[in-house]
Amino acid sequence: MAKIIIDPGHGGRDLGASYNGRLEKDDNLNLALAVGKILENNGYNVVYTRRDDVYDSPVQKANIANAAGGDLFVSFHRNSSAVPGQYEGVQTLVYDDSGIKAELARKISDNLAQAGFKNLGIDVRPDLAVLRRTNMPAVLIETGFINNEGDNKIYDENFNEIAEKIALAIMETASVVGGVQYYVQTGLFRNENNANELANQLWYLGYPAQIGQYKEYYQVKVGPYTSLQQAAAVERELRNKGFSTLIVQS
Repeated sequence: MAKIIIDPGHGGRDLGASYNGRLEKDDNLNLALAVGKILENNGYNVVYTRRDDVYDSPVQKANIANAAGGDLFVSFHRNSSAVPGQYEGVQTLVYDDSGIKAELARKISDNLAQAGFKNLGIDVRPDLAVLRRTNMPAVLIETGFINNEGDNKIYDENFNEIAEKIALAIMETASVVGGVQYYVQTGLFRNENNANELANQLWYLGYPAQIGQYKEYYQVKVGPYTSLQQAAAVERELRNKGFSTLIVQS
């Protein structure tokens, strides 16, 4: 199973950006822990650069990731601007626009657009230590502007969905890194609303559901998982809860 490095940006004496008493370091930690919990619940090995309000330099954070031998590195931040309300939206940063890291960055940005943020796309930032000095594919998420009231409203009201969308992007990418992907199919629908209803029900129960296209149908599936054994265990759980299930591979 892939090992995911979760990096809540800033911490301790490094507050990050702030706005009306709101501190970036706190938002970063809260969201990072929520995403990490979803990953752990789905069997991923998660290593945190911090779990509390402590400070490590960006170089130290990269060293923690490298020593742990992570497969993916995800750093959590929030953006800011000189004038409050000047900008809005989510952006993901990468060392260069290539490979797995670029794929992960785009998945995250696209997923967060579904949670309500404006999608500002990805930006190349080779100057950032956590992107330059990590030995694994690394991305940095700017989860909206902390000095934009609209972005803060999305962040607070859609917090659980935001965490789920980020976790799903990570799991999809981690499965590609690990090779074959397994899913548990729970339904095929001609009507998209019915597919959405089932996917939302599964997310409420704590399962990473997604909707894909299968021929002329909307396919609802849970996953991805990197081993058949893990997919089989989830299939048994879902079947015992009354869902129709089928393991599929991609």
